[in-house]
Amino acid sequence: MGSGKSNRRVLEYGALIAGLTAVGLFPRVAGDYPLYLANLTGVYLIGAIGLNITLGYAGQVSLAHAAFMAIGAYTTALLTLKGVSFWVAMPLGALLAGGFGFLLGFPALKVRHHYLAMVTIGFNVLVYLVLRNESEITGGMTGLRNIPRPGILGVHLGADRDYFYVIAATATLFAAFYRFLVRSKWARAFRAMRENELRAEVVGVSLRTYKTMAFAIGAAYAGASGALLACLLRYIDPSSFELDRSFQFLIMVVVGGPGWFAGPLVGAGIVTLLPELLRATQAVYLMLFAVLLILMLIFSPAGLVPALDRMGRVLLGWERPRPAVPEVMREETDRT
Repeated sequence: MGSGKSNRRVLEYGALIAGLTAVGLFPRVAGDYPLYLANLTGVYLIGAIGLNITLGYAGQVSLAHAAFMAIGAYTTALLTLKGVSFWVAMPLGALLAGGFGFLLGFPALKVRHHYLAMVTIGFNVLVYLVLRNESEITGGMTGLRNIPRPGILGVHLGADRDYFYVIAATATLFAAFYRFLVRSKWARAFRAMRENELRAEVVGVSLRTYKTMAFAIGAAYAGASGALLACLLRYIDPSSFELDRSFQFLIMVVVGGPGWFAGPLVGAGIVTLLPELLRATQAVYLMLFAVLLILMLIFSPAGLVPALDRMGRVLLGWERPRPAVPEVMREETDRT
């Protein structure tokens, strides 16, 4: 068992080094469109991590992720257009989104499952209507244009290749905190709350604290994702944050594997890149995308990451085949 864990750690560090090397070299060899898709994937990755914390680890259904993303995007856009530094505007946008997420966590104390989903859908629609109707502030359906990209030490990072490193660095920081979070007592409390709220309360888990914080953290991630998206596109309008965007994030988490650390990376990559790969089929590409997603969920209902993890463990001889379970559950079992 000990050698298996050490071998896995070597593989993890090796994959990390290889990944960082690839990220560093990619902008120098990629064309404009692949670079744009990579930037978009990085932006969505941050948002998907946030929803995985709220839904995958804490078990709180949220279809308001697009609204939190919009709050971060519009806050950052409005501030940077007024001359505020991006490095100030983006954290403010993330914090504001996190604040709204914290408030939205309180209904989760009263309702669950599809009732909670309806509450979050209502919030998403409310934010969309505010963005559409308050045209003096948000620009209405015309949106906000010419959103500036950041600079650092007097160097303007306006080119897509330069902005790639901003997205990559931000995603790395958020992923590092995510890694810390899922290895902390918070993940164990989230898991207990997700599996059985009554039992969690009995063992001392404060539902008020952990539900509101699960929403707040997930919303802050979405807000940061929206801030990066606003500067990537340099134009935003309310149609970018309709309800279908929330469903898009939900698909990312479900496809990757709810409650698995690498789930958002795989999910964001597939949901962002697969439609582009299928676009050559023209009118039927969305139908093919839907069919492929359905097949994935039929043959791997727990998500792709747990299926790949289980396959890798069996091939490497680390363990016998067993059903896929969320990572937080498996880690808890391994400790005992």
